[in-house]
Amino acid sequence: MALYAIGDTHLSLGADKPMDVFGGGWEGYVDKLRDGFAPVADTDSVVLCGDLSWGMSLEEARDDFAFLNSELPGEKWLIKGNHDYWWNTAAKMDRFFQSNGFTRLHILHNDCALYGSVALCGTRGWFFEENGGPQSEKVFRRELIRLETSLKAAGDREKLCFLHYPPLYRGYRCQEIIDLLGQYRVTACYYGHLHGPSHRLAIEGEQDGVGYHLVSADFVGFCPKKILE
Repeated sequence: MALYAIGDTHLSLGADKPMDVFGGGWEGYVDKLRDGFAPVADTDSVVLCGDLSWGMSLEEARDDFAFLNSELPGEKWLIKGNHDYWWNTAAKMDRFFQSNGFTRLHILHNDCALYGSVALCGTRGWFFEENGGPQSEKVFRRELIRLETSLKAAGDREKLCFLHYPPLYRGYRCQEIIDLLGQYRVTACYYGHLHGPSHRLAIEGEQDGVGYHLVSADFVGFCPKKILE
């Protein structure tokens, strides 16, 4: 068994918004994902850090879920990204997955998952300073509550945190999220969202006792980052 993380698969098998048109290494990215998952065994687990499908609904994202479930090995834990418009209530998503036989897809939302003695915690996160406005502040506060709920659910276990938005990068700090990671003694934080030229802004390595790692698909070469054996 091993634990991996990767974000931003941006699949579009049931919609018409492939990432190939953006260049920058995205050409043929579906095949690159297949190849990149070669080291992953069926007994392994993979956390997917958001922006998984361009589908606007669960039905429109069905082909993307089928690909994640059956064509890529391992159990997958799904975090919401800012482009995951198909995202719904956990109960509705679980029913949809079960009714379609997507038994290897699991939602990580308002709770934690366990990998041995280690707790996998997380939520989407938010860029309040960039998005701005009263409604954005409400979303941001809700994301803080969701993250703390997930961290509390882990109890005294070792904690790994998975976000879509980076809580810090060069020139930016989301202090409220960083404070939660410190308060709950999170060991490491894995995040996505940054692509192409934005990779240079990523914070990699330890900051105040927390290890930060960018796992956007184009940053890790479409190969999931191994975290634990």
